[in-house]
Amino acid sequence: MAGSSGIIHYLQTSDAITHGVAYVLLAMSIASWCFLIVKSWILTRAKHQADRAIARFWQAPTLAEGVAILRRTDRERVFAPLAEAALNAAEVDIPGALLARVERSERVLRALRQALNASQRRLEFGQVLLASVGSTAPFVGLLGTVWGIYHALGSIAASGQAQIENVAGPVGEALIMTAFGLVVAIPAVLAYNVLGRLVRQLSEELDGFAHDLHAYVCSPTEHAPTPPRAQQAAREAHR
Repeated sequence: MAGSSGIIHYLQTSDAITHGVAYVLLAMSIASWCFLIVKSWILTRAKHQADRAIARFWQAPTLAEGVAILRRTDRERVFAPLAEAALNAAEVDIPGALLARVERSERVLRALRQALNASQRRLEFGQVLLASVGSTAPFVGLLGTVWGIYHALGSIAASGQAQIENVAGPVGEALIMTAFGLVVAIPAVLAYNVLGRLVRQLSEELDGFAHDLHAYVCSPTEHAPTPPRAQQAAREAHR
């Protein structure tokens, strides 16, 4: 009979546990897709702004003006915290303070390391959600399938109608939950891999920027030369 099988019929005739599994999978799917859209926008925008922002920073006449430029161009606040940390650490001049007794190089290195870790944590935020959804959704769907098969076989045994047509329908419907789990997990796994690649690329640029900042701020000369990576970024920005 039409309407006596399929997804709608299975959900209508299933119990509270199956409904709970379906709601969990739905929540996982909504959460992963919302995060995927937002995170893709943030990382793509940060990636596109990185070269231009860094090039304009190194074209500034002073570190303070470079920080001001970076604040305007780096709208996602990925590289700006490093420059701000370097500037603040370089300008520390409090006579008698413990921090003032630390060597300039070590003080700047410590500030850059803290800012670098904070920026990397911001880039990696939410990756655990995608990894968790991708790894657990198939098992949640399998749980719904196992429970659905158990429930269906119990109903068939109670009715005493164990013909193949009475068994195949309910068991086949129970497999829908496994399919739901895979539908939720596959996009999450793909998104985790793609976004992870963007995070690694930005992290590499952050490491290079932090190295250049440390070399510039701690240079013994008054006007430190532009680091090689900054020169390359400036040339690419003018192309």
